[in-house]
Amino acid sequence: MAGDTGTIERTVPRAAPAGREIVLSVRDVTVAFGEKVVLDHLSLDVYRGEILGFVGASGTGKSVLLRTVLGLTPKRSGRIALFGHDVDELDEADRMAVDMRLGVLFQHGALFSALTVKENIQVPMREYLDLPPALMDELAMLKLELVGLPADAADKLPWQLSGGMIKRAGLARALALDPDIVFLDEPTSGLDPIGAAEFDELVAKLRDTMGLTVYMVTHDLDSLFSVCDRIAVLGRKRVLVEGTIEDMMQVEEPWVKSYFRGKRARQIDLQARKTAG
Repeated sequence: MAGDTGTIERTVPRAAPAGREIVLSVRDVTVAFGEKVVLDHLSLDVYRGEILGFVGASGTGKSVLLRTVLGLTPKRSGRIALFGHDVDELDEADRMAVDMRLGVLFQHGALFSALTVKENIQVPMREYLDLPPALMDELAMLKLELVGLPADAADKLPWQLSGGMIKRAGLARALALDPDIVFLDEPTSGLDPIGAAEFDELVAKLRDTMGLTVYMVTHDLDSLFSVCDRIAVLGRKRVLVEGTIEDMMQVEEPWVKSYFRGKRARQIDLQARKTAG
């Protein structure tokens, strides 16, 4: 964890714990839109098998970093490495091989409205693989089962699904190619508390059963307290501090203190302690 003063400046993440593999490394990345700098020499590591919660105030650039890692938003400078490979040095074939190891659940699900749930799940299969239709149907049904959706959801269109079902369908599509890392952008936004808790439990279960690494952009304090192994806080255009939820409770930086030790956070923490007791 960074120091507990109110002036945290972190440009390089702490060294990886012994035996922990870094699957995503971001080093000194700067992203700007015209004259507006959104991320300034930001650095962050993600370790294999962890659920990392990435948080920060609205508009600070959490989704921008996610899109930059995925290659959807260009960076001005810096280095991004996935599975030990600098993405800027990969040729087209190697970049495709890396992309196949990534799964993405965008905010609100981002399902194609004209496709059924089954067809949405099959989109990555059609893009990257050459499989017979029967096998793709079988794989799509398997992904539906993995995320807890009923079989009859396969032939429904997105508008026929509830908000929670849309999230699960989007997650099924993210798992279509059995990725190593899943990126989740505000996965519980718009869900009621029960639905959000169930989704968190699903993410934790999939991490454990499939050996996933999960990078979760979230505002949800419940998710941070219940399923995240480690948290990174974005502020002042870089990662201010990273560590466990216990580390966050010790930080005196004003925004971090208000977020993790405010009234609502204390209520969640108290509920968690009661449940544990």
